[in-house]
This record gives sequence, structure tokens and C-alpha cells, in this order.
Amino acid sequence: MPALWIAHVRVTDDEAYGRYAALATEAIAAHGGTFVARGGRYVQLEGPDRPRNVVARFPSVEAAETCYRSDAYQAAMSHAKGAAERELVIVEITKD
Repeated sequence: MPALWIAHVRVTDDEAYGRYAALATEAIAAHGGTFVARGGRYVQLEGPDRPRNVVARFPSVEAAETCYRSDAYQAAMSHAKGAAERELVIVEITKD
């Protein structure tokens, strides 16, 4: 089943996070991920407000998790650490 990678982010260092985003985009694509939403307009209804919301679609939960644990994505993450507050979850799509 396909899966969504959903991130809620508050960027605190634009330059470092920009380096993360460039590398993460490549890693996500290499694992079959495609962006459904990346930034853009949103309405915060519950929980902490994170003004950057990203949704990527992957072929499966396993593909999304493999991407996250990959050397390429972890190299990207080295730029995000300390440059953003974020939550990330992978959710299987039960209906396509």
C-alpha cells in the first residue's frame, strides 16, 4: 500500500535548512517519493503551529522508512538538526 510522509516544520535557520531541503529532495526522489504538498497555504486547527508542512507520497511504508534511514537522507538531516523544529510521521494510505 502507498504511504504518506508528513512533516510539520518550523524553520529556525533558513540557510542550513535550505541545504537540507536540496539534499532531502534528491534522497526522497531516489526512494520513489513524490511531493504532494510542500509549504503553501494551511489552516492550523490543533497542536503546535508549524508553518512549513510537507507531504510526500511513497510506494509503501517500507520505502518511506528506508528513505529516512538511508545514508543520503541522514546526510541531509545533518543540516536540519538545529535548523528546525519538526515532527515527521509515515502513514499508510488505506484507500487509494
